[in-house]
Amino acid sequence: MDSYTRDPNQPGTLVERKDLIAKLLAKNVNDHVEKKNGLSYLSWAWAWAEALKADANATYKVEMFDGKCFMDINGTAMVFVTVTMFGKPMTCQLPVMDYRNKAIPKPDAFAVNTAIMRCMTKALALHGLGMYLYSGEDLPEEGKAVVITPTQGAMDSIPEDEQNYLRELAMELIALCDGEEPKAAWAKLESENLEADQKVALWTLLPSKVRTALKKAKEI
Repeated sequence: MDSYTRDPNQPGTLVERKDLIAKLLAKNVNDHVEKKNGLSYLSWAWAWAEALKADANATYKVEMFDGKCFMDINGTAMVFVTVTMFGKPMTCQLPVMDYRNKAIPKPDAFAVNTAIMRCMTKALALHGLGMYLYSGEDLPEEGKAVVITPTQGAMDSIPEDEQNYLRELAMELIALCDGEEPKAAWAKLESENLEADQKVALWTLLPSKVRTALKKAKEI
C-alpha cells in the first residue's frame, strides 16, 4: 500500500498518511465525551466536524443488507459504517445495544440510528480520532507521561500496513467484547494465525478488560 497521499487541505502536496493519522491519534477528545448511564460516548457531531477539518473530502457510508441499514443476527442487529479519510476506507461494526450494552431484540428505528452514529465515531477511531478511548486510556499519547513497559515499542518493528491491519483487528475484538461476545472475539483472534510479534503488538492495543475477557474465553 502506498504510504503517501495527497494532503486533503493542501491540494497538490504529497504527505505521508502516517503523519495525518498521527495528528488525529494525538488529539485530546476528552472535552467532547458524553456520559450516559455510566457509559461514555464521543459526540458524533463533534467527531465528524473534526474529521472534516482534517480531511474536507472525508465521507461516511452506512452499509446496506437487502435494503436494510443493519444486518439481522438471530433477531438482533449489527450496523456497519465505512469512513473514508486520507483516501482510505475503514469499516467498523457495532451491535444495536441498550444502555447496558446489551443487544436489543427487534430494535426500533431510533435504536438503529443511534447505533449507526456511534459506529461512525468508532470508524473514525480506526483513522486515529479518539482511538485511545477504545484502548482504555485517559489521554492520547502526547498527553501522557512516558511509562516503560515490557511491551513498549512492540508496534515499532511492525511494517505500517501490518500496523493498520492490527489496529483494525483490535477494534473488531473490542467491539465484539463490548457486545458481550468474547467467545466470538477469541475465535476471530485464533483464526488470524498471528505471528508472535504481531500478537504482542496487538495486545498493546487492547484495553485490560478486553484482554481479560479474551483470556477467560480461551479457558472456556
